[in-house]
Amino acid sequence: MDGNTSLNRVQLRKLLRSKRRSLSSSEQTQAAQQLYQQLAQHPLFRRAQHIAFYIASDGEIDPLLLMREAWRRGKHVYLPVLARWPKTAMVFQRVRARDQQWQKNRFGILQPRWCAADQRSVWALDAVFLPLVGFDQHGGRLGMGGGFYDRCFAELHQRNHLTTPQRIGLAHACQQVEQLPVASWDVPLNAVVTDQRWSVVAN
Repeated sequence: MDGNTSLNRVQLRKLLRSKRRSLSSSEQTQAAQQLYQQLAQHPLFRRAQHIAFYIASDGEIDPLLLMREAWRRGKHVYLPVLARWPKTAMVFQRVRARDQQWQKNRFGILQPRWCAADQRSVWALDAVFLPLVGFDQHGGRLGMGGGFYDRCFAELHQRNHLTTPQRIGLAHACQQVEQLPVASWDVPLNAVVTDQRWSVVAN
């Protein structure tokens, strides 16, 4: 998407959210199927045993097919859960295909009910599939503005963890921009996968 490098983060977020919300239900379904095809047989997905996904909302590309495939292969599946306090905190909690209790978080997005025994440290995950609003070829990610994922990964950088999960952004192809304005707290992605292709970021 050329010609939008002069827009600031707020303007880009509004524009790109509008783009993904404008996709029809059939386009969303097709995109989800193509995303699954891009990832299901990829070596990273095949090797990973502890994988974090997300529940799609606001026009985000839906990873549900891939999440079901992870369950089918006996992998451990996690979802982000927002803490009641502090409100800036987010953890990753294991979810199972059956017998899962759900509730809506303060943004109206479904998440599993809080269970500390099922939570896993972010550094102990093999891969995290992140939602995003916009991305560029350099691994830049524009989120919804809450900073939850950036805080999770920034803590790993500060502690110099040698093992960190692969950070894979999932998006519709229309969410790509030439270059995102970078903020000091941004943590770059390792790769971005869209309904059309897999883009590995050079680190």
